[in-house]
Amino acid sequence: MRNLLIIVCSIIIADQLSKQLVISMMELGQSVTVIDNFLYLTYVRNPGAAFGMLPYQTAFFIAVTLVVVVLILYYYRFLSEDHRWMRLGLSLQLGGALGNLIDRVTAAYVIDFINFTIWPPVFNLADAAIVIGIGIFLVAFWRDLNLRGEQSDRS
Repeated sequence: MRNLLIIVCSIIIADQLSKQLVISMMELGQSVTVIDNFLYLTYVRNPGAAFGMLPYQTAFFIAVTLVVVVLILYYYRFLSEDHRWMRLGLSLQLGGALGNLIDRVTAAYVIDFINFTIWPPVFNLADAAIVIGIGIFLVAFWRDLNLRGEQSDRS
């Protein structure tokens, strides 16, 4: 549980600090080139979900996030230490979910600023943690299923 707290707190701190830097150093809608024709910092406020879907449904997103947080914590409890990759994936998802939840509760929108030209939606560190966490979890879960299948085939 200690590792969960370290990862979750690290993500929340990095996410919230990066958003505060964007708010304090950029104008809403401003875009700054980091790598020409590839990466920009673009300050936007997203009142919806991914891709701006379901805008201004703040109460709904808060409720869904709280349910997801409870499910992650519930499932995490049952994973043994040797499921470290699944635990890491869940920790990243939890940190990202809580980072965006803070925005929704305090401002009714999420601050987004990472803008790759190859991926049109603007996103933030919390979003990145969620997506990476889902990827890690799914790969680890799939590997675990395959290992169990190979072990049962040998029996």
